[in-house]
Formats: sequence, C-alpha cells, structure tokens
Amino acid sequence: QVQLVESGGGLVQAGGSLRLSCAASGRTFSPYTMGWFRQAPGKEREFVALIRRSGYTDYGDSVKGRFTISRDNAKNTAYLQMNSLKPEDTAVYYCAAKSAVAYSSTYTYDYWGQGTQVTVSS
Repeated sequence: QVQLVESGGGLVQAGGSLRLSCAASGRTFSPYTMGWFRQAPGKEREFVALIRRSGYTDYGDSVKGRFTISRDNAKNTAYLQMNSLKPEDTAVYYCAAKSAVAYSSTYTYDYWGQGTQVTVSS
C-alpha cells in the first residue's frame, strides 16, 4: 500500500514563506517522479512543480522564481519551499507520485496525498 503524507501547510501573511513536505511510503515503492499540485475553491487542480529522481525539475508559470522543489531520495521525501507568497497561492496543496516518468498533468500520476491547506492573508 503506497501512502503519501503531506505536512507543513498553514496560515502565513503575504510575502512570507512556508515549506511543505511529502513523505512517500510503501514496501517496494520508490517514486521516480514526485509532484505538487494545488486546488483553490471552485477551480481545477493546478500543476505547481515536479522533480524526478534524476534531479530534473519543472514549475508552473505562476510559481516560477518563487517556489523551489527538492527531494531526499534516501527518504522518499519531496519538499516545496514557497517564498514570496501571495493571497492567490491560497489552496489545498497535494503531493503526487509515480514510479516512472510523470509530467505536469494530473492523470500522469498514480498516487496522491490527502492534501495540506495553505492560506496566505493579505
């Protein structure tokens, strides 16, 4: 059974920072791609960032230059450092993973976490 557990969400003022973590577990699961998506009320789930085991990263246009994704392969854990946060970053942030190559589309991932709320006040 593969499990993704996110942590690190919360309430922060505009201009502040938060760091999200996503820990993947499962007896034989080794995620090749780990990604972050977010969903605001009434909106579709939006791609935020992804990282592959090779180190390749990709970001959504709205977060480029402000967010940084990283991972610790030994711990099967991905991180999302979010700086210069804006009220429009408010959403539930979801971690996703796949044991192979995945991309910026939600349907390319096999596993999802429960989500963690990020609220940015103005």
